[in-house]
Amino acid sequence: MISFGVRNLKVFFKDKSSVFFSLLAVFIIIGMYALFLGDVWTSSMSELSGVRFLMDSWIMAGVLAVTSVTTTMGAYGIMVQDKEKKITKDFAASPVGYRNILGGYIIGAVIIGIIMSLITLVLAELYILAGGGELMSMTALFKVLGLIFIGTLCNSSIVLFLVSFFKSNNAFATASTIIGTLIGFLTGIYLPIGQLPESVQLVVKCFPVSHGAVLLRQVMMEAPLAASFKGAPAQAVEDFKTMLGVTLKFGDTTVAPLTSLIILVATAAVFYTLALINISRKQK
Repeated sequence: MISFGVRNLKVFFKDKSSVFFSLLAVFIIIGMYALFLGDVWTSSMSELSGVRFLMDSWIMAGVLAVTSVTTTMGAYGIMVQDKEKKITKDFAASPVGYRNILGGYIIGAVIIGIIMSLITLVLAELYILAGGGELMSMTALFKVLGLIFIGTLCNSSIVLFLVSFFKSNNAFATASTIIGTLIGFLTGIYLPIGQLPESVQLVVKCFPVSHGAVLLRQVMMEAPLAASFKGAPAQAVEDFKTMLGVTLKFGDTTVAPLTSLIILVATAAVFYTLALINISRKQK
C-alpha cells in the first residue's frame, strides 16, 4: 500500500502540468484578489486600522481551505488515467489486493494535498508579510497545521467519491474545471457569505469545505481582528465575522468550532465509505 502510494507521488510530481493545473484555482483566487477584489474590500473598510492585514488573512485562509480540494483532485487523476489505460487490470492480476491499491491512491492523494497545502501556507504567509501584516504565532501555526491535515482528509474523501464515477480523462478534466470554477463561490471566497442570497448562503453553510475555511479563518484572523476592532462593540465584531464567514450561523445559532471539526471528520468517514462501496461494486 505504502509503496503504491509512493508510486503515485512520483507520477504526480513528475507531471509538471498536472501540478500546475491542480493549483490553477488557487492562482485564480489570489490573482483576482491581488488585482481587483483586494482594493475594493480594503477601500470599503478604510475606517478600520490594519485592514490590509485583516483582509489578506481572510483571503489566504480561504485559499488554504480549497488547496487540498484541487490538489487531491489532481492526485486522483492518476487513478482515472490508470483506468483509461487499463493499467488497473495489471494491478488486479497482481497478488496485491484491490483495497491495498485503493489505499495507495488515498495515501498518495492525502500526502500530495498536505504537501501542496504547506507550500501554499508558506506563500500565504509571505504574501501577508509583504502586505504589511505579521507572521502568525507558533500556537496559531500548529492549529493551522492540524486543520490542514483534517481538512485534507475530508476534502480527499469527497473528491475520491466523485472521481470513483469517472472512467475517462475527458470526463475527469471537465469535472476538474467545474469544481475549480465553483469552489471559490462554494466556500465564500469570491464574495463574502453575508453578501450572498439566503438560499446560496444555506448551500455554502452546508458545504463541508466551508467549515474547514471557517476554522482556518478563525485561527488566521484572530490577531488582525483583535487589532482592527480594538475597543469596538462586541456586536460590531460579531456582525463582521458573520458577514465574512469567520463564523457560520443557522438562524440565531452560531456553529461552534467543535461542531465544524465533527462535520469534517464525519464527512471524511462517510465519503470514504461511499467511495469504497462504489469502487468495490464496479470491480465485481
